[in-house]
Amino acid sequence: MTNQLFLSLISGVAVGGVAGYLGALMLQKRMALTAGPLGHLAFPGVALAIAYGFNISLGAFPFIILGIFLIWLLEIKTNIPTEALTALIFATGVSVSFLFLPMEKAEAALIGNISSIGWQEALITVSLSLVVFVVVRKIFAQMILINISEDLAKVEGINIKKYNLIYLLTVAVIVALGVKLVGVLLTAALVAIPAATARNLSKSMKKYFMLSLFFGILAPIAGLVIFRITNLPAGVLIIISSAALFLISVFLKDKLS
Repeated sequence: MTNQLFLSLISGVAVGGVAGYLGALMLQKRMALTAGPLGHLAFPGVALAIAYGFNISLGAFPFIILGIFLIWLLEIKTNIPTEALTALIFATGVSVSFLFLPMEKAEAALIGNISSIGWQEALITVSLSLVVFVVVRKIFAQMILINISEDLAKVEGINIKKYNLIYLLTVAVIVALGVKLVGVLLTAALVAIPAATARNLSKSMKKYFMLSLFFGILAPIAGLVIFRITNLPAGVLIIISSAALFLISVFLKDKLS
């Protein structure tokens, strides 16, 4: 195994696993598709990164963080659902991006390029993924209660605005990292499909979250192994592998029920 493949694997496993785990929480909140518009919101930063030759995830971060704060503030001011506000804002990001994005270099932005990741970038990716995982674990109970009943959460003394902001920021970090892994077009699938696969096979909340983590890890491994054999785009293969696991889970669900 080459160093490059090893770096791609550890980065893919870190981002994919945490994306799957976070996706389980997002699916509970009916927000799994929010990652897609946020990925599109990263387009301007990705375009600038490609045009000026710096890290794609680094370029994505400020635009996604800005989008998250706008969504959070608008949700407080308007009481419009988060997913609706996200869809409203992302169109601006897509439009602005085409002012900067060299079309001949669009592939890396659209479907990712994890196979070219370096040591420093891999270290940052793994570290940030672990930070997100720890934060999600710490806010897990509060977010579940908020999902069940905001009124009950208020009675328990939970600051809903604060926890929603923390939650949205964790989503922003994973989406920014996911852009390098699968590109801006496929980030929603990175969080949604492992969680959907896990739901098919889970009879308890604990098993659901653990299987989401497991399938989030398994898809990048499978995708990168196939990439090694075929040399087809790694990001696309990761999502196809994840979709294949989902189809298998549908078959197994019928067998187990």
